[in-house]
This record gives sequence, C-alpha cells and structure tokens, in this order.
Amino acid sequence: MRLQNRLYVSWRSPTGMDCKLVGPETPCFCTHRYKQHKTDFQELPKERPLLLPCRVSKCACKSFHYIPLNGSRPIRCRCKHFADEHSVAGTYHCTQCTKCSGFHSSFTCGCSQPAYTHDTVVETKEERLAQGKPVGHDVPFAAMGGLTGFSSLAEGYMRLDESGTGAPSTSFLESSESGTSHPFLKMYYQPIKVQAVSEPSGIVTQVSNMRISEDDDMAYFERRYQERLLKEKEQKRQKNSKPPTTNRP
Repeated sequence: MRLQNRLYVSWRSPTGMDCKLVGPETPCFCTHRYKQHKTDFQELPKERPLLLPCRVSKCACKSFHYIPLNGSRPIRCRCKHFADEHSVAGTYHCTQCTKCSGFHSSFTCGCSQPAYTHDTVVETKEERLAQGKPVGHDVPFAAMGGLTGFSSLAEGYMRLDESGTGAPSTSFLESSESGTSHPFLKMYYQPIKVQAVSEPSGIVTQVSNMRISEDDDMAYFERRYQERLLKEKEQKRQKNSKPPTTNRP
C-alpha cells in the first residue's frame, strides 16, 4: 500500500522551493509528530487539499500543519505567544490573550520569505513528478513524508536538487572570477598586496612573532596551575591561623 500510495509532505515557499521536507519526527502545529497523523490510505482521496488528521486521542487537529522551530521552541505569533499556546482548531486563535484572532508570525525563513507566506503541501508521487521534484525510491516505511535521501534533511536554500535551490548553472561553475571578486575583498586586497611587496621582512617578523611553540603553551598553563595551587594554600593557611571568635554574654 505504501509503495503505491505514498504521500509527500513539504513546507513550500511562494517561490516554489520546498524549504522543509517533512519526516516522521517533524512536529505539527498541534505539537504531535507527523508519524502520529494519518499517513496511510488504501485509496487516495480525490479532493484537494489532502487532509492528514491527527490520530492522538482527543486532539482536535484536522490536518498536519508544519510550524518551524526557533531553537527548541516553536516560533512566536505577533501576539508574542508561542505556537503551542494557540488553538489547533479553526483559525488557530491564541488561548492566552483575546487580541489575537489567528496565528500570524513574522518569522523569516532561510529563503528570505516570511513564514506566513509558506504552505504545508501534501501531494502524490504523480503530482510531484509533474513539477520536476525528486521522489526517491519506493520504500515500505511509514510516514516518510517528503524525505528522499540525506540531502532532504537540509534546509531548502542549502539543497542543490530540484526541491531546493537547484544545481549551480554552468556559467557559474565555469566562471573565471577569483576569490577576490567579492566587493569586500576588492576593497582591501590591493592595500594588503602593496604592503606585502613593500615590507616583506616586516610581515614575516610579525607572523613569526605570533607563532607559539607547544612547549611554551604548556609552560603557560603549568605556571597558571601552580599559581592557583599557591593561592589556595595561602587561603587555607590564613583560615587556619585565624583565632576563633567567642561570644561573651
């Protein structure tokens, strides 16, 4: 069943890039994982968009909805509350305040587009092939989502396949530009080059002075260690030599 009816889930930017390819452990807006949602179908539904409801008991999530993380926590809404502090039903309104009518975050994705312009897309193998995006091999594993290989774990702007930024153009790969073509390097490369030609001995002296042998490095740490031991002994000696205080009535 999974070999024929696999569903590919991705978080897609308005430019068509799959910024996030959903896997089994990818969290949903309802805080449950993708593997805890309905991902297997005996026969694929005809209606679109495809809904993948959560299978966790008493969860009101009607379909998997990816929400990006900022560190270990989900992103914040414009009402300053986290995504997991919003309702998973209806318009995703905030449960901590009354001024929020629905979750809306200003978080910016790595593709330079804001999060609210992205959509969670669920598509079949045929629909994905029609767009020229990779589908990988047919596997019998559950809840694979959009994962097709190791590169699928990277962000969209870092992937060089059709689901990401794509492979570099031939003109870029065959470009004759050197590493100094960057505007910053162009500004500072020439003065450095002139100084190196006019004062070669001075630069060599500065570089040689910066080199520290391994013996000198170890001697420095040994000296600091001995200083710390002497300081601890002195503090202990002063503490023992201090006369005890007696409280007289």
